Amino acid sequence: MGRHYDLAIVGSGIVGLGHAVAALRRGLTVAVLDRASGPYGASVRNFGHLCVTGQDGEARAYAELARELWLTLAPEAGFWLRESGTVVVAQAPDELAVLEEFREQRGGRHVRMLTPAEVRERIPVADGVAMGGAFLPADLQVDPREAAPAIVRWLDAHGVDFYWQTAVGGVQTGTVHTSRGRLAADAVVVAVNHDVEQLFPGVAEAHGMVRCSLDMMLVDAELDHPLAAPLLTGWSLVRYPGFARTPSAGALRERLAAEHPALAALDVNQMYTQRPDGSLLVGDTHRLGSDVPPFQSEEAFELLLERARALFGTDRLRVRERWQGVYASAPDEFLVAAPQPDVRVVSVMTGIGMTTGLGLADRVVDELFASAPGVLATAGARAH
Repeated sequence: MGRHYDLAIVGSGIVGLGHAVAALRRGLTVAVLDRASGPYGASVRNFGHLCVTGQDGEARAYAELARELWLTLAPEAGFWLRESGTVVVAQAPDELAVLEEFREQRGGRHVRMLTPAEVRERIPVADGVAMGGAFLPADLQVDPREAAPAIVRWLDAHGVDFYWQTAVGGVQTGTVHTSRGRLAADAVVVAVNHDVEQLFPGVAEAHGMVRCSLDMMLVDAELDHPLAAPLLTGWSLVRYPGFARTPSAGALRERLAAEHPALAALDVNQMYTQRPDGSLLVGDTHRLGSDVPPFQSEEAFELLLERARALFGTDRLRVRERWQGVYASAPDEFLVAAPQPDVRVVSVMTGIGMTTGLGLADRVVDELFASAPGVLATAGARAH
């Protein structure tokens, strides 16, 4: 660890890797440190859905920038990405009303309404399930198990130094203290998702950061035809801010909670993506807390499978894997804090790290280095 770096990054999730990509493109020397032996956190435990259109405000700006970065990075790093768009299936009039209002706000270029037949043409939902739907053409899809490891390999091949199985015990201006010794860098970014409290507990407490755990599964499904795009449902419309802030979303939320209290108690986002090998990612539930109990309820998985059977009209679903994801959650969507000069603590504090992380990281590196290699910005950091 005798080398001096322009930027040291603690954390190898998509947000940390996004900072490494942004710094590398600016000609900076970069080190990435992680206590694990690879990116095994939230960045590989998700749907691989880059939900650009469903965001709003600051998240939408980061998502739109991240979209361009994903499109550039995928062919360079050699991982699968498709410009699939997203299909939203409406199964009730109030869901269709939310989509109509969303189209009025965003315009037909970003939201295209679909007939029931057009929904079935793209997504193999059962007959009579869809009252209509919408297509969001700007959204992208990657394979979450492939993308982050491929970015690591690409960064490594282009001169970024990775220090795996290296625990970080403290960070201060110019220095990262690790289990393998001291690493020197002009600037340090701490991008450790929900573990901010391990290094900067005051920052985590000031921003109300807790952990959100979720249940997901991978299934083999005998469907009429493959999913042409990620699939969202009415439960998604009350979760993603772009939809959830439409006038009809409140009534939809109340109706779903009244008709499906067990799903509402699990804070479900019923959605699906299909990996290149044909397996179906199914999820997900959400639970907030300062800690994440290791015990997962089989009832939650059964409810998710029940909804999938009804939506696709098939009992031929075989569970291949189940897992628990964890990400940071807080009242604000993003954390960019400066606990010390030239030190930034960065986290996406909702489940849209894959969608927004590359864009957020690009902006943080801009702020730190003022777009000039090796020259630290003098402006103070934004703190959300």
